[in-house]
Amino acid sequence: MLRLENVSKRYKTGDLALSNVTLEVPGGQVMALIGPSGAGKSTLIRCVNRLVATTDGKIFLGDTEITSLSSRELRKARRRMGMIFQEYALVERLTVMENVLSGRLGYVNFWQSFFRRFPKEYVQEAYRLLNRVGLMQMADKRADELSGGQRQRVGICRALIQHPELLLVDEPTASLDPKTSRQIMRLIKELCAERDLAAIINIHDVQLAQMYSQRVVGLKLGEIVFDGPPDGLKPNVLTEIYGEEDWESTIKAVDDDETGENT
Repeated sequence: MLRLENVSKRYKTGDLALSNVTLEVPGGQVMALIGPSGAGKSTLIRCVNRLVATTDGKIFLGDTEITSLSSRELRKARRRMGMIFQEYALVERLTVMENVLSGRLGYVNFWQSFFRRFPKEYVQEAYRLLNRVGLMQMADKRADELSGGQRQRVGICRALIQHPELLLVDEPTASLDPKTSRQIMRLIKELCAERDLAAIINIHDVQLAQMYSQRVVGLKLGEIVFDGPPDGLKPNVLTEIYGEEDWESTIKAVDDDETGENT
């Protein structure tokens, strides 16, 4: 379980990105984090794995307080958190297989890492993951030969080969077309269910958040203004999060899409 207790983040510019955020994410739950640009969504994710240091508050992963760890302890704790990036963060000149195996760098010694020599069981697991996401035939291709959707699938494999307890997913569909976006979100949801894996997904697309998450948290100016099930995103709630808009049409589109997927 992930737990945030009164977490705040104020940047050196004086901007308050997060204000007394308290929430829990149990194992197996896929939580979508929504809100306008500048609401603090990316900051929250980066505070969890301490790419950004909190100003106040505590963050726990299980019984481990992430916010109090030394650099050495933090490296070990980060093995328990898989990160999936908006811009994929792949090494373009390396193969798909090498990029996936980079998720195990924290488990091998320096020379194994330097020469990219991984134990046989790691390679076998990488093949299993690539097969699961439909990229087995791409294992030896360079990352720069892949489409956006394929790159994101490689990023998912790289995160999962860490055997994480938590997935932190930062705008996974921002660079993808609508069809591929749905495929990626569906894949993340399925993989989390298969592995009883918790996930926080920072996402701008409200429809995708409603369709593929079990819980939605809405941020506005660094504060939680909604925390509930996807069907709780009524027009008045979306207005509170984003401002005035014709939200009825958004909700209707989600209802129509879900009906279509179930027929």
